[in-house]
Amino acid sequence: MKDLASRGDSRSQRPSNDAFREFISSGWDETVPDAERRESADFTPDRRDALVRRLTGTRLVLPAGVLKVRSNDTDYPFRPDSAFAYYSGLGTDEEPDSVLVVEPSTEDPTVSEATYFFRPRAGFDTSEFYADARYGEMWVGRRPTVPEAAQRLGIEVRHIDELRDHLAKDVGAQLSLTVMPSVDASVEAMVEEIRAQNGLPGGDEAAAESAALKEAASEQRLVKDAYEIREMRKAVDATLRGFEDVIRHLPSAIGHPRGERVIEGVFAATARAAGNGVGYDTIAAAGDHACTLHWTRNNGEVTADELVLIDAGVEVDSLYTADVTRTLPVSGTFSPAQRRIYDAVLEASDAAFAVARPGLRFRELHAAAMDVLAHRLQEWGLLPGTAEESLAAEGQWHRRWMPHGTSHHLGLDVHDCAQARREMYLDAELEPGMIFTIEPGLYFKENDLLVPEELRGIGVRIEDDVLVTADGVENLSAAAPRRAEDVERWISELQR
Repeated sequence: MKDLASRGDSRSQRPSNDAFREFISSGWDETVPDAERRESADFTPDRRDALVRRLTGTRLVLPAGVLKVRSNDTDYPFRPDSAFAYYSGLGTDEEPDSVLVVEPSTEDPTVSEATYFFRPRAGFDTSEFYADARYGEMWVGRRPTVPEAAQRLGIEVRHIDELRDHLAKDVGAQLSLTVMPSVDASVEAMVEEIRAQNGLPGGDEAAAESAALKEAASEQRLVKDAYEIREMRKAVDATLRGFEDVIRHLPSAIGHPRGERVIEGVFAATARAAGNGVGYDTIAAAGDHACTLHWTRNNGEVTADELVLIDAGVEVDSLYTADVTRTLPVSGTFSPAQRRIYDAVLEASDAAFAVARPGLRFRELHAAAMDVLAHRLQEWGLLPGTAEESLAAEGQWHRRWMPHGTSHHLGLDVHDCAQARREMYLDAELEPGMIFTIEPGLYFKENDLLVPEELRGIGVRIEDDVLVTADGVENLSAAAPRRAEDVERWISELQR
């Protein structure tokens, strides 16, 4: 049931007389439960301190984001902005329209002060409680009170109505003011107005300050702290349970007119039960669909003689997500052609693992995987020249069948830290605490006339989530079998 009155519709059948309002506001237990301090609250102060040390003399505005309409009076599920989540410690669907403000302390500018502004729980005597279908407690559930939020986060908390006055205080002479862009248009407009009123420049200079905030927030997440690593382990473990559930239900996908969606649905059920949901749209790509890199339509059939490429991740309540891919023989056994491609991709993945260690440049992971694939493609007679010629900048023929990168950072976003500078990402040396994927693949589309017919319509990717340690790397997703014979055994055991 959806109510339209709070969205401007005139068809409400809700009573509005004084007797009703008095009656509905009475007789409620007003006890407020104890609020526990979040584990994340022990880590967010250091994150915020690092931010103010980088962006000196600036009040930093980090909105959570807003609810977005899906259709008429129905909103999409809310998921806060990743930078907001990182610096506030909030997760799940907490808390639309709220804003975290981070600024240097007046006593010590190398230390941050943080204030959280949000819409707290409305009283039982307000019409919002029973009449607001978007925010009301009767409609969407209970929000915390100001004291509850303060206890959970360990910082000062105020009503969202106080945000403007706080943002404007001392701006201009003592402080600059900037906002995370493209998250909340109304907060951006407020910041722009306050800057103009206090003599701060607009236009390109204001945009540059916002871009610097986005870049800093992205680069700070390149190396994960202990809390983040624990959350990533949870996300990976839940994801592997999802893969196991998919394998158990794989026979039910065979012959279904939308068997790919059967697979997608099984994983989604596990993700929703184990965490906040899926971290990104699941790829459940059978047969030739596996050669479409971001196949998320998932409306195809699944047949027993095909491979199915499943790229999926559980996002836990803290919003950290795994990103794992396994390519499974639907019948339980690889055909010779499927095995040939699979083993080549596994060899490329193993080559990237073999070189991964602190001090290696991030781009060298990709180079190691590409060296293997170029040589295998040469052996199969698919390249118009040698592997060495293909690996040269002016060649790159092998990339016809492996067009994506081998690795990307992983964390709050499935492609985490995406606004980091090139020298901090592709050209950076690996450091302990970094988490990224290793995911080579080969994709031979069914209409590719440059490959033998027996290879057409086969796509393979193997993707693992990797933590850099002091002396190497740890494969966080190693519990999901990778070798072809182990994958076959895995399927057999789970389907008994």
